[in-house]
Amino acid sequence: MEREPYPSDLSDEQWMLIEPMITAWKQDRVARSATGDPGACDLREVVNAIFYQNRTGCQWRYLPHDLPAWSAVFYYFTLWRQDGLDQRIQELLRRRVREKARRLEDPSLVVLDTQSVRAAAGVPKTTTGLDANKKVSGRKRGLAVDVLGLVIGVEVVRRNPDDQGKGFVPQPKRWIVEQVNGTLMLHRRLAREYDHRPDTSTSRVYWASIANMTRRLTTPSPAWRDTLELAA
Repeated sequence: MEREPYPSDLSDEQWMLIEPMITAWKQDRVARSATGDPGACDLREVVNAIFYQNRTGCQWRYLPHDLPAWSAVFYYFTLWRQDGLDQRIQELLRRRVREKARRLEDPSLVVLDTQSVRAAAGVPKTTTGLDANKKVSGRKRGLAVDVLGLVIGVEVVRRNPDDQGKGFVPQPKRWIVEQVNGTLMLHRRLAREYDHRPDTSTSRVYWASIANMTRRLTTPSPAWRDTLELAA
């Protein structure tokens, strides 16, 4: 990588966690193509560009010139969303984090919550709705997480039809998913609904979760955190 790194860039250790899946995807894609051309784009840099955009909230055309062309990043982002690669990487890393915490692969408890996210100007009204309780025009972002705060599932919709007029009812362990929502908001692209397609917004949540988990797997955690995770 012949440039100055951005804080959001993957380290070598982090890239090693996801590189096998991206390489396997590329090999399968090339094998099914008519020309067999693998292309010249550095896919690690494409992931770095997705992380950069998620973290800073910039528009596609405002991606820095020392990252791949915005059109190439958009192309791969769209392909990976359509092929479900983002979800497969997310699932692999979630299992790795649970294994590191000495937990079973599948959680015994899942915490669910939805969050109203205001839509930006230009987002098609046909893809948004009104949260009647919070008076927010935008979309509902639904998360399913485990007790370690790992994302299990994401759904972005116009509005939950069951939410009209309902108030907040505290539930045990709900703070976990609220904490995850707060962590995701550090990725500025998720602070508001900028994307025209709800499935694109869903993909962004998966990539934010991937960025969080690659750091979690490669950064030593304090001893007190390991104790809390075992006790959870």
